[in-house]
Amino acid sequence: MDMPEQITQLDEEGRLLTTAAAKTGTSAPVPTCPGWRVRDLLRHTGTVHRWATAFVVEGHTDFVAEQDEPDLDGEELLAWFSEGHRALVAALEAAPRDLTCWTFMPAASGSAFWARRQLHETTVHRLDAESALGTPYSPVDTVRALDGIDELLVGFHARTKSRVRTEDPRTLRVHAVDADAAWTVRLSAGPPQAVRDDGREAAVDCVLSGSAEALYATLWNRLPLSSVTVGGDGSVARLWTENSAVI
Repeated sequence: MDMPEQITQLDEEGRLLTTAAAKTGTSAPVPTCPGWRVRDLLRHTGTVHRWATAFVVEGHTDFVAEQDEPDLDGEELLAWFSEGHRALVAALEAAPRDLTCWTFMPAASGSAFWARRQLHETTVHRLDAESALGTPYSPVDTVRALDGIDELLVGFHARTKSRVRTEDPRTLRVHAVDADAAWTVRLSAGPPQAVRDDGREAAVDCVLSGSAEALYATLWNRLPLSSVTVGGDGSVARLWTENSAVI
């Protein structure tokens, strides 16, 4: 995905999230985030948006912590969320494509990193907001879903923070059947090591297959494992779902 398209989709995702939250009301529970209400979702995502905007606008080259979440609710919280989302989109639109700033995963530039990261941050939390509605999710196109799977497997869970660990080494394959795309994920006592490949390696313990969209939501734990096909040792798939949560 190129950066202008990411920013366009980020703009749309924030609007979808706001619409879903306005329909449910801020007190509605969020099934995909047990213990959360929609107000928690808006406070969290809105705070992350402002955190990302500060790196893009102010060019911090060292880590800066997020600000505290606001003690807002109802219409005031919805307005605060929308304001921060619009500011993030505007900041990314105005940012130089070679921006240097702090990031927590490799990227071509700081602006490229934050455009990608905030697109998937907002998409996943839009799924959360729509789960509170109890209606089918708005679609995620195949190209974006593939990019989000790649970010999660190759980026997020390559970090030392990943809790997907096993003393008995295992191998998981993720196969997006509608795009003929695959990843091989090697699980061990260290962080998972994932590579995008042709999906033809024989020695794997478990295969998750399905559409890119279904795999995207499942790997981010926004759909159950039953939403995709699990082949081989199902305990490997459960190891993922039980330990891979990223808020």
